[in-house]
Amino acid sequence: MTVKRPISTPDPERARKLEAFDRLLTIMNELRENCPWDKKQTIDSLRHLTVEETYELSDAILEGDSEQIKKELGDLLLHIVFYARIASEVNAFDISDVIDALCQKLIERHPHIYGDVVANDEETVKANWEKIKLQKGGKSVLEGVPASLPALIKAMRIQDKARGVGFDWERKEQVWEKVQEEMEEFRREVQRAEEGQDRTTIMNEFGDLLFSLVNYARFLGIDPEEALERTNKKFIRRFQYLETASARDGKKLGEMSLAEMDVYWERAKHL
Repeated sequence: MTVKRPISTPDPERARKLEAFDRLLTIMNELRENCPWDKKQTIDSLRHLTVEETYELSDAILEGDSEQIKKELGDLLLHIVFYARIASEVNAFDISDVIDALCQKLIERHPHIYGDVVANDEETVKANWEKIKLQKGGKSVLEGVPASLPALIKAMRIQDKARGVGFDWERKEQVWEKVQEEMEEFRREVQRAEEGQDRTTIMNEFGDLLFSLVNYARFLGIDPEEALERTNKKFIRRFQYLETASARDGKKLGEMSLAEMDVYWERAKHL
């Protein structure tokens, strides 16, 4: 592939950014060599902390908190530098290897920028990305979906990657028909279970229904994970109002009727 250099806007802050990254590398080296906690860490010991930091970044993004997003991005960047420093100690790789490999991948995956391929829309770019991955030795377009992803996010990524190679519905109306079909199948299985039939298929049908709803959300441009998390936060906010407001009125949550609790719930909707 011919690598061309596209014109980009000069960055007047480039020197300041490089200086900041160099400072981070220096601090990382100092901590690794002098701090008892940092000296003890391994790639394995950092893993669960990285997962936690990723979720904290996700929360900050959902809240639209720019200051918190900046903080959480810094924490993740620290982890990346930390992993690379640990790997460099056993001559596995260092931070320059990480960055060089990333740069090379980005160039290879964007032949419409660094080569002669034409791609004028997002779908073509994504399709080229998946084709290049297969050409580089990938066995399946789905192998890049981490097995440990939460199921809802995984469903979205699976569908998105399948779409990248053309395996998808053509119109959102078709997907909605599939949602209705899966809903009816789920309803029938629930009814059979109530009549004493085997309940094991209910979970399978419910999974199919969720998968089809994720698909429909994707066609509408909705992130189902974000949508559900926003609803979670809304429920928590309203329920906590129910708890505090009823307590101020001298009522105990476990002793209230559903009708009494619903009064506070309706109030919470208007806050």
